[in-house]
Amino acid sequence: MNYERYIRQTIFAPLGKAGQEKLFTARVAIIGCGANGTVMANTLARAGVGSLVIVDRDFVELNNLQRQVLFDEDDVARGMPKAIAAAEKLRRVNSDIAIEGIVADVNAENIEDLIAGATLVMAGTDNFATRFLINDACIKQNIAWIYAGAVASYGMTLTIIPRETACLRCVFNREPAPGTLPTCDTAGVIAPIVNVMASIASAEAIKLIAGAGKRNAGLINIDLWENSFDAFAIARNPNCICCAQNKFEYLAGERGGAMIASLCGRNAVQVNPGRGHNLDLTRLAEQLRGVGEISLNEYLLKLRITNYELTIFPDARAIINGTDDATIARGIYAKYIGS
Repeated sequence: MNYERYIRQTIFAPLGKAGQEKLFTARVAIIGCGANGTVMANTLARAGVGSLVIVDRDFVELNNLQRQVLFDEDDVARGMPKAIAAAEKLRRVNSDIAIEGIVADVNAENIEDLIAGATLVMAGTDNFATRFLINDACIKQNIAWIYAGAVASYGMTLTIIPRETACLRCVFNREPAPGTLPTCDTAGVIAPIVNVMASIASAEAIKLIAGAGKRNAGLINIDLWENSFDAFAIARNPNCICCAQNKFEYLAGERGGAMIASLCGRNAVQVNPGRGHNLDLTRLAEQLRGVGEISLNEYLLKLRITNYELTIFPDARAIINGTDDATIARGIYAKYIGS
C-alpha cells in the first residue's frame, strides 16, 4: 500500500495509519450501483478499501447522469452495465485495490454468494424487498451492513450490526404497500440529497472498518429542501422475526420473491427467469435479425422495436423499456426471447 496516496486521511488522528491498514484489508460488497451506490463506491475506493465488489442488474442511461457520479455519456453510448462501468472508472482512480463488477439481479438464490467474505455490505438498492433480503442474509451471516436511501429532497440511513443494533425489520416489519411511498418515478430526486446520504453511509463504513469513531445508533433522516436533520434512536425489537427469531423469510423466498419487477425512475420492467440460464447473445442476435434494431456487446444485447426496447443479459434477464405493466412485459419477453 502506498501511504502517500492516503496521507490526508492518515494524518486525521482518529483514523491514522492503523485505521488505513484496516481499510486496506477490508472487503466491501456494494449491492446496487445507482445514485447512492456510485457515491459510496467512489468514496470507498478513494479511501483505500482494499477490495470492492460492485453488484448491479442495470445498464447506464442518459437520465442517470444527473446524479450517478461514476458514469458519463460514453457509458450511455456503449450500453454499459452499471457494475462494469463503475469498476472500470474506479480502477483508473485507484489501481492499488481490487475491484470486481458483477452484473446480476440480487435475489434469494445468489445473495449469500455475493456477500461471502465481506467485512461490510452497503445497500444502494431502490426497493424494500431487496433491502429486506440483504438484511436477512447479513443477519444470518453476521455481517454488518448499512442502509441508505433518498428520494425527492430527503433521505435516511441506518447502520446495522447483527444482534447489536436494530435490524431493518426491527424498524420496518413489512414492505410498504404499493403506492404508499413516493418513488423517484413519482417524486423525482435531486443529486445533493444522494451525495449527503451516501456520504454519511460511507463515513459509517470507514468508522466500522477502522473500529473508531461514534457510530450512528439509530435512523438519520435529512431533508435538504426544508433544511431539517433528525436522528432517532432505534431499539432492537426483542421479538423481531429476523434478528431475534432467526426467521429469514426473504432469504427463504417466502417473501419478496417476485421475478417481475418495475424499475424505479423509468417506464420499465425487469423479467428474470431465475437461476440456471445461460443465453448465447450472439446467437440470439442472429435469430432476432430483421425483427428490429439490434446492438450487441459482450455484456448485453439491445433490441429496439416499435414502442419498446429490450435489454437482454447473458443470464437471460431482460429489461423491457416502454411499459410498467408486468403482463405486457412478460408477453414481450416470451415473444422475443422465449417463455
